[in-house]
Amino acid sequence: MDDSSFGESVEGNCMKAIILAAGKGVRMGRYTETLPKGMLPFRGKPLLEHQINILRESGIDEINIVTGYHKEAITFDHIKYYHNPDFAVTNMLESLMCAREAFDADLLISYADLVYTRDLVTQLIQENGPIAVAVDSAWRQYWTRRFGSAEEDLETLTIENHQIIELGKEVTSSGGIDYRYIGIMKFSKDVWPVVYDLYQHKQEKNEAWKQSGKDFRNGYMTDLLNELIQEGVPIVPSITEKQWLEFDTAADYEMNITNLENGTLSEYFEGKL
Repeated sequence: MDDSSFGESVEGNCMKAIILAAGKGVRMGRYTETLPKGMLPFRGKPLLEHQINILRESGIDEINIVTGYHKEAITFDHIKYYHNPDFAVTNMLESLMCAREAFDADLLISYADLVYTRDLVTQLIQENGPIAVAVDSAWRQYWTRRFGSAEEDLETLTIENHQIIELGKEVTSSGGIDYRYIGIMKFSKDVWPVVYDLYQHKQEKNEAWKQSGKDFRNGYMTDLLNELIQEGVPIVPSITEKQWLEFDTAADYEMNITNLENGTLSEYFEGKL
């Protein structure tokens, strides 16, 4: 299968966005006792509001949010909401499928615990191909600030000839890992039937995901992407650096707030907040 199997996005086609905000964020500790982590404040606004503003500035007007944990806390205007009632026992893919009514257009999908720039979104939108995935080429510098080392929280991502050929395998060494998966990606309208067929096939068999070994209802987005690659779907990287922040743990949250206040956030994030 190659790019010719899918139509290119038509200029002027209305792109939508889905933000996956169902999880509790257990690694955030006390910060998410009463709030989903997408609602944690950062520079005076919830993380989700930062994303909504950037998406709208990028020309994406229809924004969908998949809620779960403390859904009542997420109440932005002019947003379409979906809910994952099984958020406590499922993962990203099940949350995404809760919003399958929106699979009728080109879609930008992102995790709720990110802050990213308009430049990142613009570049991602402009990438050709059925699926484009934002990746960070300066991740080692960022990881060293986050963890004190580039040898923590590692997973593979391999690019050849401007295509991602494999991603998402947990490893214990950073050797050969030149890029980092971020958690924001673009799916063209024409690739959704292929995505959904793969999902339904695995659902019917209750088949575990090959890359992570997770059971069907707990698959990661990288599991889906990796199996689409194996099915021959081209996935292109949108390579960036210093254009995103992740708030995965309490330590991330505290570090980003501290570095924002002391003026050192720009050492690993070049966006405007």
